[in-house]
Amino acid sequence: MTIKFISNLTTHSPSSKNTVALLVSLILLSIFFGFIGCASEIKTHPTSETSNEVSAYSEYPNKLNWFIPDGLRADPDIFTIFKWAKEGKLPNIKRMMDEGSYGYSIPTFPSHTPTNFAALLTGTYPITNGVADGPMRVEGQTLQKPAIGGFSSNARKVPAIWNEFGKDKKIVLLSLPSSTPPEIKQNAITIRGRWGGWGADFHSVIFEKKSVAQRIKLARNSRLFFQGMELTQFIEPKSNTEWPSSGKDTQELYIPLTMYSTPLHAKLQRSKKDTGTNYDAIVFSRDMKTVDATLHNGEWSKWFPISVTWKNQIVKTNIKYHVIKVGPGDFFRIRIVVDNLNASIVKPSSVSEELESDIGPMIDFVDNFPPQLIYYPEDKKTFIAESKMSYAWHLSAIDSIYNRYKPDLFIHDIYSPNQMLTSKWWMGYVDPDSKRYNDVSEKKRATLMSEVQNMYKQIDTIVGKNLDHIDERTILVFSSDHGVIPLNTSVKINNLFAKKGWIKYDIDSTTGVPSIDWINSKVVFLKMSNVYVNPEGLGPVWKRGKGLAYEKLRNEVIEQLEELRDEEGGRPLAAAVKWEDAGSKLKIPADRSGDIVIANKPGYGWAEGITKDLEIFSVPIETGYKQSVFANEVKGMWTPFIIVGKGIKKNHKISKAIPHVDQAPTILRAMGKKVPEYMVGAIVDEVFE
Repeated sequence: MTIKFISNLTTHSPSSKNTVALLVSLILLSIFFGFIGCASEIKTHPTSETSNEVSAYSEYPNKLNWFIPDGLRADPDIFTIFKWAKEGKLPNIKRMMDEGSYGYSIPTFPSHTPTNFAALLTGTYPITNGVADGPMRVEGQTLQKPAIGGFSSNARKVPAIWNEFGKDKKIVLLSLPSSTPPEIKQNAITIRGRWGGWGADFHSVIFEKKSVAQRIKLARNSRLFFQGMELTQFIEPKSNTEWPSSGKDTQELYIPLTMYSTPLHAKLQRSKKDTGTNYDAIVFSRDMKTVDATLHNGEWSKWFPISVTWKNQIVKTNIKYHVIKVGPGDFFRIRIVVDNLNASIVKPSSVSEELESDIGPMIDFVDNFPPQLIYYPEDKKTFIAESKMSYAWHLSAIDSIYNRYKPDLFIHDIYSPNQMLTSKWWMGYVDPDSKRYNDVSEKKRATLMSEVQNMYKQIDTIVGKNLDHIDERTILVFSSDHGVIPLNTSVKINNLFAKKGWIKYDIDSTTGVPSIDWINSKVVFLKMSNVYVNPEGLGPVWKRGKGLAYEKLRNEVIEQLEELRDEEGGRPLAAAVKWEDAGSKLKIPADRSGDIVIANKPGYGWAEGITKDLEIFSVPIETGYKQSVFANEVKGMWTPFIIVGKGIKKNHKISKAIPHVDQAPTILRAMGKKVPEYMVGAIVDEVFE
């Protein structure tokens, strides 16, 4: 229209040329200043509608530091970390609050680590990203072991957020679920990940004096994720014939140890001058010639190098000895911590040696899953000491990573907070929703809450270290995957199914571990929230049932679960959803779900175990958990979300809790990046200036 108007003017007499020139100048100036105004508008932050365009302007932050400690609960009532920050207990989190926007975030069902890391890193629900659980079974394969591991990057059906950045960006991923096996990307450094089925992922082990009763007590809980390596091994000490005696003034018993096919050696020791019968020290050696350490109750050794066998390869690593307890008599409980860093579990492999030269061997997190440091009073002291080593390593790693690699994107997880809040020692006594809350005095409770807050202070110190390394070009984000709530009652659903005759099984009399006859079993519960049903049998491979008999049995199973009550009349079932409705009702993929997906009410937790007594309800050792809960209804499941950077409102409290899937799109918008179409989360517009 403007061009036509000018053309019309130029058809008039020459006397009008000055007027035309003036008008053209005015129009050009108008366009110029209009463009400047428009550019200024773009440079602040795009609206939700314009966020699909990548900014061409340098004013957007182009670096990201995202710290995601696992299991860090934040809620407005009990774990009031924003209040603690304002009180001066968490000064670095307070600084983030002052310099950015903060609020609460809600996990997605089934509310535990792999599903929520996938939601955070992809901005999608499980129905899109494919991560419906940790252990996932699929039709056409055996139910005896998972077909897909939710911690693996291979489980995701969509890319993680780091794939939205150019190959010129230097990316570092530290201890991050869903990051291994590493995805092919230039300039990316991957350090360990977690349980992704990649590299020599070594786990620490407890060695204890043989006890059939204690072994049966652990049953499947002695194995990593109930099916992997033995995390607690039971050994009978024997006469000291293999390792020469330390001298005539001592009595000794030999303890043969093995770590990943590598023999190690220990011996119980006591002085003959002691008229009692208690051994009070343990001597350790790698070769039965040189003594590495002599330790008493609660003592730790330094690190020692060893070589172990992994998949027919020799891998160099390090170990640290610890005596949890020695005595009375010849009882012993030993923990050997293994360096979590080696050349096979980082990419590029040289990073392992570089980090160890800077900060030493890695203790990634305390304990393991299922937890082992929950059975003796002395375990708590070991837990706290080991967790401090974990925090210290992660704190030092930030300096090393920034100084060596200068990352543009640094995404960092630490698992230790989850380990504390789901352990035996704390949650049940600091949250009033726990039935064990009044089992301790107010003075004891204050001590326990102080210990919990000390954990938050260690997280706060890591936040401070991240703050030290960011600049005005960086978006800093602090969040978590899920909170933790009290676990009051364990519900052994398979005992219910066994009583109904739906499961055929045997129980090993020496380990307490059940063995299921899959061919002749019709119904089974498998963690974390799936019930598999087929009236024609569940093995050797699982197939979806169909027909009238299938529907009748499936409805009967649901009816039994709905009618289930504990001694107090409490109903553990929150929902039972058929697999074909899993997508629409739970936002999880039907093809990776059981025939029935079940959710539990807060305080109840589903358990796989089958026990000789077929008891359905019991009080678990652990006092905290998070699995299979509808987190939007339970504030104890909520987590923090704080975002800091250029263009982010300062000291702004977000008006309502957001779903986890909103975080990734919001981060991308803050960096002026295009939000990919597969992301279903909404941009949290209110955090932008």
